[in-house]
Amino acid sequence: MFSSESPASVSKPAPSLPSPRLLHSLDDENKSVLSLMADAQHIFVGGQCQDISVWDKQNYTLKTSLRGHTGSILALELAEEKRWLFSASGDSTVRVWSTATFAPIYVLHPYLETGAGDLFSLAWNPVLQVIYIGCQNTSIQWFGFCQQQMGRRAQEQISSGTSTPTRKVHKFFDSYPQYTHRPADLLAKNFSSSPPSDVDACSNSVFAIPASNVIDSAHFGYVYCMAILPSQRAGSDDPLLQPGASCQLLTGSGDETVKLWTCTSSGPELTHTFECYHGAVLSLVVRGDTVFAGCQDGYVKIFDLETKTLVRTIIVQENIDVLSLSMMHSDLYTCSSNGQIQRWSPSFNCTASWKAHEGIVLSSIITQSTQASGFELVSGANDGFVKVWDIEAPQKEAEPVKLRESSVPEAGADDDYDTMTYALSTFVSIPSVSSDPLHLEDCRQAAIWLKKCLHQLGAESTLLPTYERGSPLVLASFTGTQGKYPKRRILFYGHYDVISAPRDGWDSDPFSVVGRNGYLYGRGVTDNKGPIMAVACAAAELLRKRALGVDLIFLIEGEEEVGSAGFMDAVRKYKHQIGDIDAILLSNSTWITEYPPCITYGLRGVVHATVEISSGAPDQHSGIEGGAAAEPMLDMIRLLATLTDGQRKVAIPGFYDRVRPQTEDEEQLYELLSRVAQRPGSLLSSRWREPSLTVHNISVSGPGNSTVIPGKVTTKVSLRIVPDQDLDTISQALVSHLKSSFGVLQSPNKLSVSIDHTADWWLGDLDDPWFKALESAVQEEWGVEPLRIREGGSIPSVPCLEKEFGCHALHLPLGQSSDQAHLPNERIALSNLRRGKAVVERFLTKVADECLPTSKAP
Repeated sequence: MFSSESPASVSKPAPSLPSPRLLHSLDDENKSVLSLMADAQHIFVGGQCQDISVWDKQNYTLKTSLRGHTGSILALELAEEKRWLFSASGDSTVRVWSTATFAPIYVLHPYLETGAGDLFSLAWNPVLQVIYIGCQNTSIQWFGFCQQQMGRRAQEQISSGTSTPTRKVHKFFDSYPQYTHRPADLLAKNFSSSPPSDVDACSNSVFAIPASNVIDSAHFGYVYCMAILPSQRAGSDDPLLQPGASCQLLTGSGDETVKLWTCTSSGPELTHTFECYHGAVLSLVVRGDTVFAGCQDGYVKIFDLETKTLVRTIIVQENIDVLSLSMMHSDLYTCSSNGQIQRWSPSFNCTASWKAHEGIVLSSIITQSTQASGFELVSGANDGFVKVWDIEAPQKEAEPVKLRESSVPEAGADDDYDTMTYALSTFVSIPSVSSDPLHLEDCRQAAIWLKKCLHQLGAESTLLPTYERGSPLVLASFTGTQGKYPKRRILFYGHYDVISAPRDGWDSDPFSVVGRNGYLYGRGVTDNKGPIMAVACAAAELLRKRALGVDLIFLIEGEEEVGSAGFMDAVRKYKHQIGDIDAILLSNSTWITEYPPCITYGLRGVVHATVEISSGAPDQHSGIEGGAAAEPMLDMIRLLATLTDGQRKVAIPGFYDRVRPQTEDEEQLYELLSRVAQRPGSLLSSRWREPSLTVHNISVSGPGNSTVIPGKVTTKVSLRIVPDQDLDTISQALVSHLKSSFGVLQSPNKLSVSIDHTADWWLGDLDDPWFKALESAVQEEWGVEPLRIREGGSIPSVPCLEKEFGCHALHLPLGQSSDQAHLPNERIALSNLRRGKAVVERFLTKVADECLPTSKAP
């Protein structure tokens, strides 16, 4: 049985690059290291002991301590152009220090002073010369340090007119020498003749933030983290801010949201709210138009600022909070509460993971090394240590390119394909055999894993129940951006359950993906887990390129292989969550040969029935009762013989009355397919577009040996139906024919007939613009026109989904005819998987860029 502890990440757990080298450890007196900041010469460390340690970066020696706070140092921020260090504390003050002299410059009291609670976060706006403060009381406050603002406030504070001072006397900055025994006052002169600022620090050193500089209830939770964009931190490749440029502020909170604010001279103005849905947002970094939000329980949510969409979710490690994030160009460093630090590539793959601390990593910062062009990652934890790691700048990635041409890349040449094949190997390792009650929990675990996988790839995902003890549905939504035309909503249908896989006949473990001669082998790789991962990774790739122009809704069931019980009932129940749908896409069959590619446009329907004949008596001995008893087995043989005639045609009255005649276009198509497949066109026609009857098995009561007359005989019969046969009419005709034929036998035995399962036929519209778009995408990717084929099997959910959502379905097979679906050594070609992903990317791009009519079924 699949373990619930199996990895949820779709990124490879084994790092492909070495972990950074530890340069030095600083045993800081601050105990828990809560905050870090660094400039060219120093590392500033804030912690529980109220002081700020200043370490020399060159020699790793303690240079001095900045004293004045009476609470823990919760946040540090730098204004490099002013050579200022800001510190926020649990004592409800923000202090400003000179990084040149280490002297105190200013003290800021938030509005309501201690009523603001702990001051968790700081962000400096170098354009407006404003410091933003995130508070425990859910407010955002700010204070401007430009000369005009400071001068005006100074005049207000020392005026004797009607103006109300914006600060109170401070016992440190406004005190006289102790020997004078004079009380502190606003006019105390205790700084040198050269104050560390262009503002007169003698009388202006303590300020209270006015009520006008407060946004109350900016969040519905503590404001834990802040970031200014474009980022001006060391290691950032964002452009440097120029005078007069516009800035934006990001804030993260315990209310599970990230808010985007436009910075104006009158204060921040809310622009957008990103919902994270994974606990408190504890850390933030930004690169270009991409926001990374570290959350509780090990999730990092990645948002695109331009399109306002979720791009990806990284599950660093479940149930382990991500307390700090740092960005080194395109590399993301995540610091977790278990002491681990991970490095993530631009393609969201983990490239390094190491145990950095024997405690909770609470803070981190990227800083330039004192060496020529190197960089360092500085981390701090509650183990009392600050550690300095030697890191390298990643190679700059090329800009996103257009969808690849028809050439096939080598294996491993693209991180996205790496993600797809790795995720598929994990998916296949879950033995989600829906027909076996022993694998019921495995089916549930497969649904849970798939939900997390799709979420990591950029979708909002959830599980929907079907019926008691039924396997859940996975519902996931990849949200696209609005383009030139109204945004379409496409439903992708698939199934995560698989057929059983007895080991006999397999050359390898069916639940471990093995690559051999260009194919991936494993149960479900072609039916249907491989296609699911290809479509999911196509959506993720378009999201990464900010090129997804449709909403792609995944609806994946777990009981397709056993008749989809409860599926449509659940769809109807949760239809409001699924939303309106313009077209349905599935990928659940194979091509007619190995090549060229195909598009499936038709499926036969099916009627499954159970026929039982019983004598009502126990099993008997043939040597005693043979010839005297009316044997149920002989009745069953005679009855089954009435179902077909001498030409193997179904003998049920009216069975062929409504079968749609073959057109000239179809005749020409079958001639073409006959040449490609090297099979008679009549054979293909009989498999795809003509109805049929099959007797699957006969079972008996008793031991089944050659001396027993069974008292009960049971058989399974199925009918495959085609356009335009009516499903209910054919079902009733089967029952009526069996009953009337049994009556002719005048047997004393009892007959019972039950219809166990039905599925309607499906036929696509070859003239539909959506079909044309898919056909064009296949041709562009493969360089050949795809074959139009039908399939003899049935997929019950497809016609039902068409009727429920009033739109047409499209069927894109990715497997080849030799893929052995449902058989030993099931496989899928790597090239089919990769190019199938590219076809889906092309198709989604086409339907977003073209003004297609709504594909509503008649």
